[in-house]
Order: sequence, then C-alpha cells, then structure tokens
Amino acid sequence: MADEKQFCTFYLDNLFFGVEVLTVQEVFRYQEMTTAPLAPPVVKGLINLRGQIITAIDLRKRLELPERPEGKLPMNVVVRTSDGVVSLLVDEIGDVLEAPAEAFERSPDTVNGVTRELIKGVYKLKDSLLLILDTEKASQVETGSARESET
Repeated sequence: MADEKQFCTFYLDNLFFGVEVLTVQEVFRYQEMTTAPLAPPVVKGLINLRGQIITAIDLRKRLELPERPEGKLPMNVVVRTSDGVVSLLVDEIGDVLEAPAEAFERSPDTVNGVTRELIKGVYKLKDSLLLILDTEKASQVETGSARESET
C-alpha cells in the first residue's frame, strides 16, 4: 500500500528500532573485524564484506546506551548512506515490519540527548513503540580529537 512504509527492525538495550528497508543492503551475524587506529570510540572496526571494506559503528555507543553484556555478540545491519555503505552493530535483528503512515509521530519528549537527534520519529504500534533511526545522521561520526592533537 502507498500509505504504509516498510522497516527493517532491530533491538538495542530493549529498545525497538527501525530503519527504512530501502536503505538496508543486508543483515548478517557477527563477523570478526579489524580495529581502526585513531578512529572515534563509536567505530568498532572495519569489516571485509566480500572484498568491500566497511566501517562498523557500535549503535550502543553512538546512542550513549550501556555497554553490550559480556559475551553477547552484535549483529550487523548494513545500510547505504550518502557517504557509502556502513554496518550498524545492533543487539538483535527483528522482522521487516509495515507501519501505516498515520501512526507516525514526532519523537516523544521522553527521548532526549543524542538519541533524540538520531531519531526521525516514532510509530505507535499495537504492542510497542518503533523508534525510526536516521541512518544518515547515525553513520556520521566525529573524527576523534586524537587526530586533531597530532597536528
């Protein structure tokens, strides 16, 4: 239907997030990654995905959520952005979900801090609240002060 949007959903610290399906390239389990020296703390590392090197961003750190429990490996949601392909590390993958356009609302006042900046809005669903992540903003990471201090 034209009045419904599709979202790839995932969980982070018991919060339910979604990104537009059209931005998702693929989803896969944890993969070993190479650390990137001098990268900002939110950059967990680099992944070789069939010859393509992509940056892996830890969404827990990006959204200033608590650290992932010890021994729990993240999953990858690979999205296309205007700057290229990036992997968003999430706790658990959900389903593809259709949400009616009329259920979309601005972010509630209870969402604050950096999370508020990275959320486009929410969909009130029957049993939950779906937070829509702005993948463009979430994939933009500040270059650390370590690089600036070298100059």
